[in-house]
Amino acid sequence: MDDSTGVLALIMGALAFVAVFSLVFWLYLGFCLGRLFERAGKPMWTGFVPIYNWMIWAEITGRPNWWVAVWIVAFLASWIMPFIGTLAVWAVLIISSVDLAKSFGKDTTFGVLMGIFFPIMAAILAFGDDAYVGPSVTAQQ
Repeated sequence: MDDSTGVLALIMGALAFVAVFSLVFWLYLGFCLGRLFERAGKPMWTGFVPIYNWMIWAEITGRPNWWVAVWIVAFLASWIMPFIGTLAVWAVLIISSVDLAKSFGKDTTFGVLMGIFFPIMAAILAFGDDAYVGPSVTAQQ
């Protein structure tokens, strides 16, 4: 066995770890979003479907349908212009998280913290006792 075999094994092991971690993280976030959506009257499976879950998120917060395009543009921008695009993703996530938090009766501070620490705060909101109070944004088409 030469050095290249060991390096290849290390790379494959790292890729396997990243794949498993990503799958577990996606299942965790999908379950948290699905639980939130379920409490808002939508089916739980919608939390697991990429892009469609943004549509449901926009619907339960009262954002117009074109808000999903804002998410997509922000994510594409993060690939093209990593620094500015990442800031755009954070901005959209914080705005959307504030909307989601207010739709469950939480305040703006909770929403901002949710945008910054999304995996933790989404679980707190998903498994808390707060009821869905309706869309927090008046949609303008």
